[in-house]
Amino acid sequence: MDRETTTRPLRADARRNRDRLVAEARAAFDRDGVAASLEDVAARAGVGIGTLYRHFPTREALLEEVLRERFDALGATARALLDHASPRAALRTWARGFAEAGTTFRGLTAALSATLRDESSALHASCASMRAAGQALLARAQRHGDIRADLTVAELTTMVFGVAWAHEQSPPQAPADLDRLLDLLFDGLSPR
Repeated sequence: MDRETTTRPLRADARRNRDRLVAEARAAFDRDGVAASLEDVAARAGVGIGTLYRHFPTREALLEEVLRERFDALGATARALLDHASPRAALRTWARGFAEAGTTFRGLTAALSATLRDESSALHASCASMRAAGQALLARAQRHGDIRADLTVAELTTMVFGVAWAHEQSPPQAPADLDRLLDLLFDGLSPR
């Protein structure tokens, strides 16, 4: 979160500007992918580019705000899945949600993949929290012998991003089946 919102509450007009920026960014990312023009986002929100950068100093900070709810939901899903009868099915369900989150906006998979390795990124904290929740599901599936024991959560998320990227890049007339790709991945993750 930016320094302005963590040190003192926003004035009502600043809060409205911030909310409009987030709404317009969500629409722009949906329409044009993560490379959408920030100048257009600001103009559609009715503010100058300086106001956008005052609230969100980087594209990643704005993207993190747009994706925060989805990331929080994935973390909550992971925690709820810890009680699932099948640890393997629970991990796969979480992996599917993770893959879907990665394809929310065109180009997001690459941005998230880079973010997981960059601790200084605004998206890193949200991704790290989501990945930690997935780690608990992975460890449970490994303890039950459902998933190979030498797999790390970093390797799992990299592979799930690969599946998400393949799904995202497939032609619209013949989209890659996300579930089929995940099934193939999880078959390969079975213990020998």
